[in-house]
Amino acid sequence: LSMRIYVVGCGAMGSIYAALFASDDHEVCVVDPNLAHIEQINSHGLRVYGASGDRTVRIRAFTDAPTLPPSKRPDLIICAVKARFIPSAADTLQHLCGPHTLIITLQNGLGSADIIAQTLGEQALIVAIAAGFGASLEAPGVAHHNAMKAIRMGPYSSVNPERVQEMARHWQNAGFDAEAVDNLESMQWAKLICNVAYSGPCALSGLTVGEVTRHPILSLISRNAAREAYRVAQNLEIILPFNNVDQEILQFAQGMPDAKPSVLLDIERGSPSEINVINGAIAAQAQKIGLDAPVNQALTEQVLALQAKSAPKH
Repeated sequence: LSMRIYVVGCGAMGSIYAALFASDDHEVCVVDPNLAHIEQINSHGLRVYGASGDRTVRIRAFTDAPTLPPSKRPDLIICAVKARFIPSAADTLQHLCGPHTLIITLQNGLGSADIIAQTLGEQALIVAIAAGFGASLEAPGVAHHNAMKAIRMGPYSSVNPERVQEMARHWQNAGFDAEAVDNLESMQWAKLICNVAYSGPCALSGLTVGEVTRHPILSLISRNAAREAYRVAQNLEIILPFNNVDQEILQFAQGMPDAKPSVLLDIERGSPSEINVINGAIAAQAQKIGLDAPVNQALTEQVLALQAKSAPKH
């Protein structure tokens, strides 16, 4: 059954979601403030290439959410903005939402779904993670991804689990390795642990994920960041889908050795990164339970310092 879908946040990952759903005959529109990207999509289509093949789709694109009559409200909104844009995105979601609209939110780190729930309520919110894509926006209208490991989703609070199962099937049909899961926290932390291993070290060094694993010093820092995150998760009594953290982060890297984490891509662009909700989240969660996370704390502070240095001067 064809759905009307709005993707809010059409960066690298949002572009992948939009292109694959459009290829599966859904009616897809995207909303993103990046004017050059939006104009290119409207004039020449959206091209996504890499692990999913190479496709160019014709979809409608907007810099601001259009005002829609109730009959044109979307069946699904995919919220793919970066974590720091979630408060402003929540207003956009509210503007687009109809009484039967489901929202799926996919962000790195922790805490984004809580902000959306405070604005829109919990009854239509699904939280998901996208693991192992290695995506980048190469040019206006063009996104690339090195891999496409997994989409995992679960109900935020009171969403009927059957709706989550049905939504997972739509994602599967569009070409994703998608699955509905019971333990949301487990999947969020499993992804977070892999992210902390590479976000900070790659951002500070400019190296790819694979290069960090082969570096004599950075590989050790990477492992220690992940081990520290694993210890915090254990103390929070989060059940993780793996026992060997070193093996898990190495397998993650082997799946997309040429990828640059989004934190590094942000630094290269001179944009603020999500380091605070990735490595910074480990330090914050540790503090709540009386633990220290010195490796992740140091990585966060170093990346923030680098970010301040590389930000464009006005």
